[in-house]
Amino acid sequence: MAEPVRVRRLTDQEGRKLQQIVRWGSTNSVRCRRAMVLLASVGGNRVPVIAQLVQADEDTVRGVIHRFNEIVLACLDPRWARGRPRQLSPDDEDFVIRTAVARPAELGQPFTRWSLRKLVAYLRKVHGRVIRIGREALRCLLARPPAQGVATSRRYPPPPQGTGTYPYPVGVERSTTVSDANVRIPEDAKDRLAAIAAAEGLSLRAYLARLAETLLTPAEREARAEQARAALQEWNGYAPSTAEQRELDAELDRRLERAAGR
Repeated sequence: MAEPVRVRRLTDQEGRKLQQIVRWGSTNSVRCRRAMVLLASVGGNRVPVIAQLVQADEDTVRGVIHRFNEIVLACLDPRWARGRPRQLSPDDEDFVIRTAVARPAELGQPFTRWSLRKLVAYLRKVHGRVIRIGREALRCLLARPPAQGVATSRRYPPPPQGTGTYPYPVGVERSTTVSDANVRIPEDAKDRLAAIAAAEGLSLRAYLARLAETLLTPAEREARAEQARAALQEWNGYAPSTAEQRELDAELDRRLERAAGR
């Protein structure tokens, strides 16, 4: 009859380490459960009792005990599998990103903006290479900034200064899967915008996309203001100081308030 599987005799240091893990807990639940298995085996419990205690399979308990007898406390650390092999090589990822930032018309496609669905379909039938990638994997790939040390010209232009992140690629339309019903704005404002869009023969989404192209970001407004100041200075030497600009802004605000009060 085979002898029952048991942990060998522990040293004082090993015993203190296992008790510390079980008593004080661990950020890794696997280490804690394996330490419980070893201490229970030291206490004379058999494998079926230990398996019921830690809610594990008996073969798992035997494997932990055997591993401890072989490599001591190193058996507490889980050996995670590497997972599914990569489906795309680095060259394939670069090709996907170069395709995403290119205009569809440049690649002979009969539309002006990419969507995730259109880009996935194009990549699966592109001549010379076939890239199979799902929409979610494609979205994560496009949203991921390049690693440090990688030439940014292969992916995107350098990120905006001070942000360290990239905007969504210019060739991909983010809102193609968002229906008009999911635009969360007040109902009266939404009805007004929908009426304006319908008068121009556009959907609310298309109208908002066109409207966004006409608006300026704070950085763009600052750049245009700087260009205007430079043009005025070159034309008539007008170059107000920062204090004078603040005084002019305050005077303009007072006049606007006075006009609105009428």
